[in-house]
Amino acid sequence: QKILEKYRDLFTLQWEGVIGNMCAPSQAEWEQLLTNCSAFLFYGMERFMSHVLLNWLVAMNMPKCRLVILLDLVRSQQSYQRITDSDTHKSCLHIALERPTETAMLLSLTGVGSVMAMQWYTSLEENAERLETVFENLLSFGKTTGQTVRVLQK
Repeated sequence: QKILEKYRDLFTLQWEGVIGNMCAPSQAEWEQLLTNCSAFLFYGMERFMSHVLLNWLVAMNMPKCRLVILLDLVRSQQSYQRITDSDTHKSCLHIALERPTETAMLLSLTGVGSVMAMQWYTSLEENAERLETVFENLLSFGKTTGQTVRVLQK
């Protein structure tokens, strides 16, 4: 929340989304957010693709979405239990499509221009630092996504 407030003035006036952990967005809300944005940020627990329906995502067309930033792959005891319960109803192939590289490929196939994504599990604190770095470089310094990823790699 503090990071969003810090960079609020650098966002467009049409910033919308879901913040907090009170309720999970419905599939219709995910669709509206993804198809009507020029940039999409996911900052949450476990795999991004565990929150959206795979069949629904691959049928989407998102040419307006130029950038997706996935700060996911954070695990807690509660999220691990949720994901474990959810995964028991999925095939191994389906679970494989939720991995970072496959997620980036699927998003690219729907029309997303660029995808920034985590490759391994991390903590909320580390993702908060990454979010700060991303916003600072993209919004304050005006760097490209490639330059911003390079800063994150260092």
